[in-house]
Amino acid sequence: MKAVILAGGLGTRLMEETAIRPKPMVEIGGMPILWHIMKFYSSYGVKEFIICAGYKQEVIKEFFFHYQFNTSDITFDLASGDITHHTRGGMDWKVTIVNTGADTMTGGRLKRIKPYVGDEPFFMTYGDGLCDVNLHALLAFHKKNNKLVTLTAVHMPARFGELEIENNQINRFMEKQAQSGKRVNGGYMVMEPKFLDYIEGDHISLEQEPLRQAASEGQLMAFPHDGFWQCMDNIREKEMLEAIWKSGEAPWAVSAADNDNRKKVA
Repeated sequence: MKAVILAGGLGTRLMEETAIRPKPMVEIGGMPILWHIMKFYSSYGVKEFIICAGYKQEVIKEFFFHYQFNTSDITFDLASGDITHHTRGGMDWKVTIVNTGADTMTGGRLKRIKPYVGDEPFFMTYGDGLCDVNLHALLAFHKKNNKLVTLTAVHMPARFGELEIENNQINRFMEKQAQSGKRVNGGYMVMEPKFLDYIEGDHISLEQEPLRQAASEGQLMAFPHDGFWQCMDNIREKEMLEAIWKSGEAPWAVSAADNDNRKKVA
């Protein structure tokens, strides 16, 4: 099963970092937040990724092009010119990076990667949020309800668009409201390829027409998550995530023992 990650936005509220790199490449603990997200998916057996790149997409490509070189122990034989990699960075991922355009909206980015997702459901999330949602339970919930989209619904301040939920089905996808304690879209979705037909083109925002249409047709489900979720929307939130990582108790990080005990979803 594949995971699609939106990684093409400008990140204007984090310009201290994003002037030189795309937002998903901003580092937490010395590694891009994109890597943390992929590591989390990988712990559930998801090894194939499609990255929807755009703004400074070459930075993402260069990171993965040099990944093995930068994470391996290497011997350079200057006499023969031979290079020996003693380690391989520990990742068995397949990563497809698609340049979906610098100015394309979130829905348009998804539309552009349609040829790469195939006919099976896929995971999808944003490239700037970390969480500890149980992906096995999320996928089982999606399959049980047999809808086009299931998104992880989290509690957050009302500066985000809110979800109107009844019996775990999303009835309305609403814009920013006054604080009301309702859940918001936390990303970490499961989508059926057919949902991409709801997206007309590059100018479409995922959070506008496509999700609203799916909600109005009873095709959008909410998977409630009361655990950890945090986006990285500004420098304060980056510093918060950095502090959590340095504490050694990052909820999204997985120990080797935990990883062995997780059931694969793919």
